[in-house]
Amino acid sequence: MSFNENVQLDTSSVGGGGGGGGRGGMVVGGGILGLIIAILTMLLGGDPSQLPGGTTQDTGAQDVNSSAIKEQCKTGADANKYVECRIVGTVNSAEAFWSEELPRYGKQFREPKTIIYTQATQSACGTASNQVGPFYCPLDESIYIDASFFDILEQQFGSSTGPLAQEYVVAHEYGHHIQNVLGLLGRAQQDPKGEDSGAVRIELMADCFGGMWAQHASTTKDAQGNTFLKPLTETDIRDALSAAESVGDDNIQAKTQGRVTPENWTHGSSEARQRWFIQGMKASDINKCNTFSVNDPNTQTVDKL
Repeated sequence: MSFNENVQLDTSSVGGGGGGGGRGGMVVGGGILGLIIAILTMLLGGDPSQLPGGTTQDTGAQDVNSSAIKEQCKTGADANKYVECRIVGTVNSAEAFWSEELPRYGKQFREPKTIIYTQATQSACGTASNQVGPFYCPLDESIYIDASFFDILEQQFGSSTGPLAQEYVVAHEYGHHIQNVLGLLGRAQQDPKGEDSGAVRIELMADCFGGMWAQHASTTKDAQGNTFLKPLTETDIRDALSAAESVGDDNIQAKTQGRVTPENWTHGSSEARQRWFIQGMKASDINKCNTFSVNDPNTQTVDKL
């Protein structure tokens, strides 16, 4: 989805620096190696810095400068040109949608922080690195994204590089924040792996929430009343589904270990991730994304619409 060039971007909730260096907090991710960080953190109490490529020492990595983001990311034209600004614009659009949607269910919206970094940074859930992929940390209610992840998604796992493929990843992580506001996020820890586990259901619900955002993205507006994004095209939808396919557990396992082991799934199959995203694009209300109401979230969705 392309941004309307005159839309005004708001960088007030987006920063370039991490907060805290705590360990052991629950991490939920939509990225490829985010699967690993989720398992280590939720099952073993591990620190993401212990992953290959992770770091707790100063390796020369640095956060994206917040001032640079503010200077560079001002309009929709910037969002169409720079990936960091596209992240900002998607966050703005998601905020505009969910701040109006949640009160319909008696829930007060609160805005998450989004941290755009390069190579490595600190979160309240541990060290984030470009080996991990995007994730949401509920301890500091922040989304962490290294923009280079989108290159990994394309080069190693075959995702499209189209705008909605990247925006899907951001909207998915924002969906985890909505789950946190709704008090649902902890259910991922109760049953952390397997085809129909709580972890898989939480991830597929975030995909569905991402689809709900996409459904309404071309009608959400900035503070001046300008619409953030242009209407969806068939190409946009194919891009998003390509990204959803690339981060399915079966696709990742097949490409990284040469076999598929559903008993170790934490995010759901490629087909399921696509199906729940489409479910969100058709959903009339948030209850249509209730992955806990079906027997098998990898083959079922909530009621045909």
